[in-house]
Amino acid sequence: MTLFSELGLRAELLRAVEAQGYTTPTPIQLQAIPTVLKGGDLLASAQTGTGKTAGFTLPMLQRLADGPRPGKRQVRALVLTPTRELAAQVGESVADYGRHLTLKSHVIFGGVGQQPQVDAIRPGLDVLVATPGRLLDLHQQKHVDLSKVEILVLDEADRMLDMGFIHDIKKVLRALPEKRQNLLFSATFSDEIQTLAGKLLDNPEKIEVARRNTTAETVDQAIYRVDREKKRELLAHLIGRHGWNQVLVFTRTKHGANRLAEQLSKQDIPAMAIHGNKSQSARTRALSSFKNGELQVLVATDIAARGLDISELPHVVNFELPNIAEDYVHRIGRTGRAGSDGQAVSLVCVDEHGLLKGIERLIKRDLEKRIEPGFEPDPNAKPEPIENGRGKRGGRSGQARQGGDRNQASQRSNGNAANGDAQAPRRRSRGQRTRRA
Repeated sequence: MTLFSELGLRAELLRAVEAQGYTTPTPIQLQAIPTVLKGGDLLASAQTGTGKTAGFTLPMLQRLADGPRPGKRQVRALVLTPTRELAAQVGESVADYGRHLTLKSHVIFGGVGQQPQVDAIRPGLDVLVATPGRLLDLHQQKHVDLSKVEILVLDEADRMLDMGFIHDIKKVLRALPEKRQNLLFSATFSDEIQTLAGKLLDNPEKIEVARRNTTAETVDQAIYRVDREKKRELLAHLIGRHGWNQVLVFTRTKHGANRLAEQLSKQDIPAMAIHGNKSQSARTRALSSFKNGELQVLVATDIAARGLDISELPHVVNFELPNIAEDYVHRIGRTGRAGSDGQAVSLVCVDEHGLLKGIERLIKRDLEKRIEPGFEPDPNAKPEPIENGRGKRGGRSGQARQGGDRNQASQRSNGNAANGDAQAPRRRSRGQRTRRA
């Protein structure tokens, strides 16, 4: 069994890893850390929850630790992420693992005032974690200098492409120096990712820890067949009957998330919703309450499927199946993380039979079908059009439309999203804005 101490990491990093309670690297870390330390490009894929963040953060910090200090407004390492939650999560990892090093890092995001971010960047940063929209805004205003970037990381690159960030990514790449180390991390190896890698990476080493679009073996997956009108009742019944105390529930739409959270709360099941239209403070409050166990149910749209990292989350429920089959993998990847057990339950009505078939084709397995006594579906029920991610009707059962996330986030390319999904989950006090790495 290989230990972190055998991977060639500095003593300061090993101390930080030990403080986090880790001694043995995960498969992706075991392969990625030595590769990144060598300085070459990397294309890596692994299931969600397997430690990709530490896989690039630890060797990145080591490579920066012996290098020169950044000049005014200069950035030495740039990590791009698709969502505010993921940006904050990566930023926290950089801070935690680099706490014994004299490196500076900061997270920038849209949806909040830019001046504190400008103030943090002005002296120069070793590591900048950013979402594309706000990064481009600050670069165009000449508040950040990307000409000296030594390491570029694209985290959850497949999600960035799904959300329509390809044009922003290309603009960022044009601002970077030609000579740099490129690390592309993704939950899946889609054809689009392969194309991007071919243009971005120079003779990269490839790591694929798990087969494309597989789900973690530690997650128990099941389908409950139910009529659409009885889904809420069935969800409340399952939560009460099995004593589920921490449940992450996914809906397709923001309106649906709000409505379900309100309905559950009225049934004395504490619930809050989290999605792109929620205010900064509301998202922060809901996520914090859910993580610390004060909130029993967190209802989320797919914007949360990549950025939420909750230790030992026991239950994920698909109140509605996603329109994009790959999002099923990312949703249930919130449970069963880092080797812990988890349960993923999907409530499927007649409208969603086609979506279910698409998911089963993708993951190459048939999911267990269950019927809860008292909630038997009507065998004569007819499918109706289902909502996509934009709150409109369209398509019938069996049509796994690709429009929801892609079209919703492609507004960013036209400047209409105002950096909405590139926001971070909290404002830091002035004393915390620039954190030691």
